[in-house]
Amino acid sequence: MRKLILIFISLIFLISPVLAEEPDVKATGAVLMEKESGRILWQKNADKAMAPASTTKIMTAVIVLENSSLDRVVSVDKEACTAPKVKMGLKAGERITVEQLLYALMLQSSNDAAVALAIDTAGSVEGFAVLMNEKAKNIGCRDTYFVTPNGIDKGEHHSTPHDMALIAAYALNNAEFCRIIGTKRVDFKTDKNSYSIYNHDRFLSEYPGALGIKTGFTGKAGHCFAGAARRNGLTLVSVVFASGWGSEGKELKWRDTRALMDYGFDSCRYEQILNKGAFVREVKVINGEEKALRLIIAEDMGTALKNDEKYNIYCDIPTAVYAPVKAGQTVGNAKITINGECIANIPIIAEADIKKLGFWDNLLKLVRLWPNSLI
Repeated sequence: MRKLILIFISLIFLISPVLAEEPDVKATGAVLMEKESGRILWQKNADKAMAPASTTKIMTAVIVLENSSLDRVVSVDKEACTAPKVKMGLKAGERITVEQLLYALMLQSSNDAAVALAIDTAGSVEGFAVLMNEKAKNIGCRDTYFVTPNGIDKGEHHSTPHDMALIAAYALNNAEFCRIIGTKRVDFKTDKNSYSIYNHDRFLSEYPGALGIKTGFTGKAGHCFAGAARRNGLTLVSVVFASGWGSEGKELKWRDTRALMDYGFDSCRYEQILNKGAFVREVKVINGEEKALRLIIAEDMGTALKNDEKYNIYCDIPTAVYAPVKAGQTVGNAKITINGECIANIPIIAEADIKKLGFWDNLLKLVRLWPNSLI
């Protein structure tokens, strides 16, 4: 009997989901997010407003990539040359491409490159900050306000770990951004100098599956890092703010990031929940040339699920629709929940056009039905 009990307990242990230990994160603020759905997998003061230091430059790169071209030649404004260290050492009037400045911005965090890009893109640092803040709102940031393109401590310049993760996830959708942050070294010449730009992101070299992103440090912010990694179809974004100061804090930001990523990959799996174009069901069409309308899923949807989690799908669809109907028209939605929490609402749309019956169509229909009405 005792042996049977031990076997039973062992079986329960084997079939139970393996849960990873909570990450030991020293940072004041931190977040781990699944990129595609934006689902938060772990957090610590994720909505706390803090100085973001040079992680700010992620948004700077986004604005430049969306408003300029990589081969555009920039004539460096003298204001850029007065930027504080870390800097390239640009000279006033130096001619350099947007792409070269972006390498310096993202790989070695050059503050003069940030200012040069901002002035070239928007005419002034202040005008560029307006673009940054508009973009932050459009992305869904709730407590972010940018004053500078380089992240130096100035005025009310701040963000939150969650907001910065949203910005980083958005940036990763840009192929040129990903190519730049994944570059280890680049050499180039301008009309006034030669440069060798090295990537200061240790995470990119040391962590399996790392995509890189951006380090940061100021006296107010402490050591910060926004990182991303991909394994087995799962892309995770992590942000740590104020991991510490001095040499200890510099090392802790890497430890914190590895701890978050290890927790995510050990405790979660990626699951494709909905596929774009998948058939849902047919519904009746009122006063249409066709009697039934096929409904399909509008877009792909997948997310990270922890090893002990399951999802549910609830479809909100009317029993009938009125013609006319246009292909792609939203008819309902699929609500995805995990542990009772809604993580996504995906539109359910019409697969094809259906025209409305005209006057003569309805008259002909009545004529055809007339004999039956006399019986």
